Amino acid sequence: MLIAPAKCLCRARARGIARAMAFARPASPNPAFRPLILWLRFVAALVFAMVVVGGITRLTESGLSITEWKPITGAIPPLTESQWLTEFAKYQQTPEYQQINRGMDLAAFKFIFFWEYIHRLLGRVIGLAFALPLAWFWWKRQIPSGYGPRLVALLLLGGLQGAVGWWMVTSGLAQRTDVSHLRLATHLLVALFIIAGLIWTALDLQALSRNPGRTSARARLTGFGALVAAILFVQLLFGAFTAGLDAGYVSSTWPLMNDHFFPEGVTWLGSAIATIGNDPFLIHFIHRWWAWLVVIALVMLARKVKQAGERRAAVMIHAAVGTQILLGIATVVTGMNFWLAVLHQAVGALVVIATTQGLHVIGRRTR
Repeated sequence: MLIAPAKCLCRARARGIARAMAFARPASPNPAFRPLILWLRFVAALVFAMVVVGGITRLTESGLSITEWKPITGAIPPLTESQWLTEFAKYQQTPEYQQINRGMDLAAFKFIFFWEYIHRLLGRVIGLAFALPLAWFWWKRQIPSGYGPRLVALLLLGGLQGAVGWWMVTSGLAQRTDVSHLRLATHLLVALFIIAGLIWTALDLQALSRNPGRTSARARLTGFGALVAAILFVQLLFGAFTAGLDAGYVSSTWPLMNDHFFPEGVTWLGSAIATIGNDPFLIHFIHRWWAWLVVIALVMLARKVKQAGERRAAVMIHAAVGTQILLGIATVVTGMNFWLAVLHQAVGALVVIATTQGLHVIGRRTR
């Protein structure tokens, strides 16, 4: 008589255990969010490519080769010999040509024109790659609640980036022989911020896909995360200053700078403060040694990320920052080898991506 109730009790317990195990398993991602996530990652990859091409444009001194901003018609390059000569004649009116590149032939002009054209073309492609799918997702009502304003803000920021790029170029068309390093830094930092925004939003959507209907799936920037971001921001800022002022050429030795630890000519604190944004030697020095503070901050971040159970993200942070340090040293001691300098800027963008993922992990964990 007791056998049947015992069997029922065992079955009930088994069903209860099965339900508990099913609840404990991570929820399967909602497939409806996958197109949005892939789209944002694709656009982030395009912006990454633009940052790399921007580095090449800077290193080849190509940024002033196109002297007009034509967002629509500028997508078509010169096609005939007369059109090329017209563009070349416009460039010959710039201080860069008259003071530095006088005597340049048409073939050399076509080379620098090519890189600036590709850089601007990528900007147009990114604009379309973001705006058109955004309109489609909006029309199909596939954008989750609360994400519309953020995506529109990213679209507007992308449009602003185009204006910032032209604002940067205009600084070198009148009296200077190159663009303002302050404007160049603004242009680069906005691009990196856009990458971070795209990656962060994609990660939020990925978390939301596993927790439908939960606004807490969104990560937030913690106090520690804000500190790490600020430390990295300073390094990126001085990296942009280094590129804009060609400060990488002032020393080809490491760890000392021309047999000195501290740059010659900067003898006291007041002098350093007064020239911190304009002295190539001081900028190179800060960029060189602030990097180690970045290493400490990102190692601490990676440790927190690993403790949160995201070992892969932690490995990405270590790999990115370690590679970047080695590339930075190699770029210096080789006297600014072209391809090492390009890789240095590319991996710098990867450091931003890895850091963004790490900050999202600890922000989501705290939440």
